[in-house]
Amino acid sequence: MAATAIVATNYGGPEVLAPLEVELPDPGPGEVTVEVRAAGVNPFDYKRYSGAFGTDPAALPIRLGLESAGVVTAVGPDAIGPAGPIIVGEEVIVRGGAYATALTVPAATVVPKPAEVSWEVAAGLLAVGGTAVHLVTATGVEAGDTVLVHGAAGSVGALAAQLAVARGARVIGTAAPARHERLRAYGIEPVEYGPGLAERVKALAPQGVDVAIDTVGTDEAVDVSLELVPNRQRIASIVAFGRAAQDGFQVLGSGPGADPGTEIRGAAWRELLPLVASGKLDLPIAKTYPLTEAAAAHEFVLDGHAGGKVVLLP
Repeated sequence: MAATAIVATNYGGPEVLAPLEVELPDPGPGEVTVEVRAAGVNPFDYKRYSGAFGTDPAALPIRLGLESAGVVTAVGPDAIGPAGPIIVGEEVIVRGGAYATALTVPAATVVPKPAEVSWEVAAGLLAVGGTAVHLVTATGVEAGDTVLVHGAAGSVGALAAQLAVARGARVIGTAAPARHERLRAYGIEPVEYGPGLAERVKALAPQGVDVAIDTVGTDEAVDVSLELVPNRQRIASIVAFGRAAQDGFQVLGSGPGADPGTEIRGAAWRELLPLVASGKLDLPIAKTYPLTEAAAAHEFVLDGHAGGKVVLLP
């Protein structure tokens, strides 16, 4: 069976992305084949072909994609996923999916998609959602806490802030003024970033801030967090690796000195999907593109102000 995949034919910018016909293997033991309905775009996808991890010609062409969602069309023997046996016709989310019309993947990477969750949200949720769950878990967010989220309008920040609200915390989120109304709809108190941020947060929370979650990595975000949060173990960033080593707060993810949180992120779907299905958690979708326009999608993401997830639709 043939499928169309988007690959990086060389190292460089989005212009190196191109469709490629690939042979799709039948599922073997412990595998399933999924017809892809949507694939999430993540900044890491760009890093893979940008040259950030080297430019070995032998690695070309590079298959891209970290997450997708679709319908199971075939199953191999013993195709058992984290939620149990997988059957043909089941709607699923693939952790570690790809930009393609169809995939054959290990059943262990497939979880059931609730009917209430759209294809676009399903395909874009688990990578950023796993990071968000890791952030609120590592900082011990609980009812009664006051939490400051830097970058609360971005995909990870918005989910982390909403998760903190769901846990009973008071949440203050930094964002550009154009995003403030959306944050208020999530139960988040918005504050504009930029000069004077610490004073604006103090005015909102004169009793103090218990937790700071940083998804932007600027010196402003780090400095304000260090000024306002007494316990540095309740400050966590997913980007400020150098400052974390210097100033002694938590850093999460795949960078130097970071806690990867593999188990927390791998199990995050169990918390995330019921919240999304019940309407208690919202993943904003900034834009969708046809699969064949992956290069344009990457150009949009690289601008850095998408304001939500970008999703490819085969």
